[in-house]
Amino acid sequence: MTSPTAPPPAQGERLNVIALISGGKDSFFSLLHCLAHGHRVVALANLHPPETNEHEEAQQEEEGEEGGRREAAEEEDLNSFMYQTVGHQVIPLYAEATGIPLYRQPILGGATQGKDYSHFSTAVVSTEPQSESAAVQVKGDNNAKAKRVKDDDDETESMIPLLLAIKRAHPEANAICAGAILSTYQRTRVESVAVRLGLTPLAFLWKFPILPVPQYSAGGDVATTDAQLLDDMAVAGMEARIIKVASGGLDDSFLWINVADRLGKERIARNMRRFGTASEKGAVIGEGGEFETLVLDGPRQLFRKRIMVEEKDRRVVREGGGCAWLSFKSARLEDKEVTVAASDEEKSEAGKIRIPDLMDARFVGVLEGLNKSASASVGGEEEARKLLAQLSLDPQHSLPKQEGTSQLGLPQSLNDSKLQQWCFFGIPSSSAGSSRTVETETSSLVSQIRQRLQQANLPPSAILTSTILLRHMADFPAVNAIYGALFDSPNPPSRVCVACGDSLSAFTNNHGSIGIAIYLTVHTGFTNKSKTDPRRQGLHVQSRSYWAPANIGPYSQAISIPLASLSSSSQPPNSPGGNRDDGNGGPRLVSIAGQIPLVPATMALPPAGSERQRQALDTQLALSLQHLWRIGLEVGVQWWTSAVAYFPAATTDSSFSMVPMSEKARLAYKTWQSAHQWSSKVASDEDSDGNPYYSDDDDDQEDSNGPDLWDRKFNPRYMSFAVTSTGESSSEPKLPDWSVLAKENSKNKKQRTIPPFFAAQVAELPRSAGVEWHAHLGIAKAGSKSVTVLDSFQANVSGDGTGEERVVEVHQTVVRSPAPTSDQGYDDDIDQDDDDDEKGVKNKASGRRPALLQTITVERHTGRTFTPSSPSLPSSLSSFTAVDELARLSTRRLINQGRGEPENERGGPSVLVRYVDVGLFNVAATDGGVPIAVVPCASLWDADGERLASVTIYQTVFE
Repeated sequence: MTSPTAPPPAQGERLNVIALISGGKDSFFSLLHCLAHGHRVVALANLHPPETNEHEEAQQEEEGEEGGRREAAEEEDLNSFMYQTVGHQVIPLYAEATGIPLYRQPILGGATQGKDYSHFSTAVVSTEPQSESAAVQVKGDNNAKAKRVKDDDDETESMIPLLLAIKRAHPEANAICAGAILSTYQRTRVESVAVRLGLTPLAFLWKFPILPVPQYSAGGDVATTDAQLLDDMAVAGMEARIIKVASGGLDDSFLWINVADRLGKERIARNMRRFGTASEKGAVIGEGGEFETLVLDGPRQLFRKRIMVEEKDRRVVREGGGCAWLSFKSARLEDKEVTVAASDEEKSEAGKIRIPDLMDARFVGVLEGLNKSASASVGGEEEARKLLAQLSLDPQHSLPKQEGTSQLGLPQSLNDSKLQQWCFFGIPSSSAGSSRTVETETSSLVSQIRQRLQQANLPPSAILTSTILLRHMADFPAVNAIYGALFDSPNPPSRVCVACGDSLSAFTNNHGSIGIAIYLTVHTGFTNKSKTDPRRQGLHVQSRSYWAPANIGPYSQAISIPLASLSSSSQPPNSPGGNRDDGNGGPRLVSIAGQIPLVPATMALPPAGSERQRQALDTQLALSLQHLWRIGLEVGVQWWTSAVAYFPAATTDSSFSMVPMSEKARLAYKTWQSAHQWSSKVASDEDSDGNPYYSDDDDDQEDSNGPDLWDRKFNPRYMSFAVTSTGESSSEPKLPDWSVLAKENSKNKKQRTIPPFFAAQVAELPRSAGVEWHAHLGIAKAGSKSVTVLDSFQANVSGDGTGEERVVEVHQTVVRSPAPTSDQGYDDDIDQDDDDDEKGVKNKASGRRPALLQTITVERHTGRTFTPSSPSLPSSLSSFTAVDELARLSTRRLINQGRGEPENERGGPSVLVRYVDVGLFNVAATDGGVPIAVVPCASLWDADGERLASVTIYQTVFE
């Protein structure tokens, strides 16, 4: 089965693009992708070194060879992390070569920040009209300066006056494109400027090397798959020659080689293999600064003329340390021969721009599995249930101790916990008067959040993730603008947003209604208000690409923190006293934004076309889960603790509503299961139901974490060019990574553990999507056997006042930190005998680091049906007392008895979020007076398409 191709831009989506160009291959190839998507390029923009005088250069050249040597000694390339500056003498020719207006401005300032850029930390250039000399349209003079940008500002700010001048000349401009491929440093800076100026950022080459490659390139080494980009440039008709080399196995003999040529590409890859750098992601395409290029020609749809530079007009400048580059005395334009009608040639060339397939091999396989049977009967969960220890326990009696869990120590008290849930609810209409709007409600909640942060002495960056519940999804734009004002630093919290409709009235016991509720997960240990705590890491891609949907707005794709930071003794790096955790060791906890099935390049839902309703739903299920997977791989996720698939009660595609929720839930689980079990060796590794087994040789995922030029110089992980194939920088992340699991919870070793899953039906989803995936927690940088999925069990509980027993399943996952030092290490397998446990208590208690326990209680639907006015409808407090007690007992059985029993106020698992079928329960969102996060749902479903009454997710930190 072939992957679905990306659809063309939706009608009315044509953008008017400003193309940032450096002269290099990537910026021009990105521009070609803009044209391939039907966008219009209205202007070229370039930043060049200051104090450039081409007339003086020419005069010095005329002085002869001695003058040339003197000039070469004085010349220096800026070596900017942000801009390519070598070859800047040729840039003015692009205006006539392409027929597109070119605007230029000098670069002022330097690199003053790290990879993630915050314009709040530097001067913000005024948007007031500036003098005409701020940016100059090229007509032979490129010496004007931007007076508003100071020398001590970050060089990024040089883009502001340039783009403002272009916007004044071309007010229709509404987008900007750049050639970032793997460089977070460059991408985040362009995005910062673009968002401030109201421009849509486009980065069609972002993560291009990890996207699906043509079949003939599949299975090759890193150099082969990366070099596919150079092949694509060659097919497109580009001519891009190397004008700078900086080690990486390349010397000055590589200068002026055409990289968009088979022989040139092969020579580069061959030398890099010899030098040991070919295995590094992006090296063969120059992403680590190995080389820079100058584009001389391209397809007729872009280049009307080609640029010519004679050999006598090129001079090699050697800076030392393996770095050499070309300086140009002069260049000229040459008309291109026309062999066929120009319009026909342009149409032919437009089809030569390869657009990556929409789905990669894993999710093509997932989609193929979904389409095998219209009924898509799923028996995997039922088979797994047969393998579980089916226990019927009265929660009033102690649960049996889970063997081998003495490593967990004592749970933190709620007061000591650094990971807290804050809940804020809108104003009920009955008490707000006629003036209440969703804007006033949101403004009130934002004010409450600011006040709560101030009282706790925390910055907004202490917020890790948020869940926003709306009454109507149409309110999202207004809410988004007000909510976004909370954050003034890079990488805002990840976010999940759904609309619950009239179910939100359950929060007020049907006495009035609210329009919004906001739940925040907050790290109270991140107290630095001057800058973001370095232990908090984020991924916030705001550019359109082929990789995953852009997050334009106040939410990141992912936020991660080290598990060690939850220790009561953990302190920020370089702080006095305590455990000086730098966040680089041990597992990281990753919160990822909810993912809907947008086509990344267009930010539109895939068109249903003539597909059957099931096929359209299958596509949305697989595509949105692929987004979750790609983001997870990018931040190193190895395991998901659990996931929910949200489905809307109604969508703009009425055919989706014809698929019963029970079938949607089964299909979603089949998607989740297949994504975990997929293997590239499916031909021989299938079970009797056609489900592929996991292969230990499954190495299809690539290392997508860099490096870029900034990494090379400042990130210790990438400071050496010659890293072997077994080094850390070339390790390939896997998701799932089965090596992190300490044990299986199934006797059938062929059937791998699948993280818990359920489906929730709400009123609406963003963009009228048919599904939204949310993984509750991702585990990254986990060591071998550091994640334990405990045996699930089932219990009958009572105590809700009805006298009826309720069936509750309990699922638990433990994530543990490694021992603080190698000589204090311990066997990660939690199945140890009592003697080993006692020995472990004596030897390891003093150096114990935290462990995280996630407990999930899944209450099955027993057939009772209540209306909101039913006198037998359980109240919130009484209905969940027994369930909470079961979770508490399930947690207490894991306590290391050698360290004593916890005090009464300690050891209670905290509710992360509770999903409730509002047809069965009142949903007062408090637990003994403490607000808790509740998602009111129209219905809840398990993997077999059976109804659930509630699902509660708890978290407990042990140390």
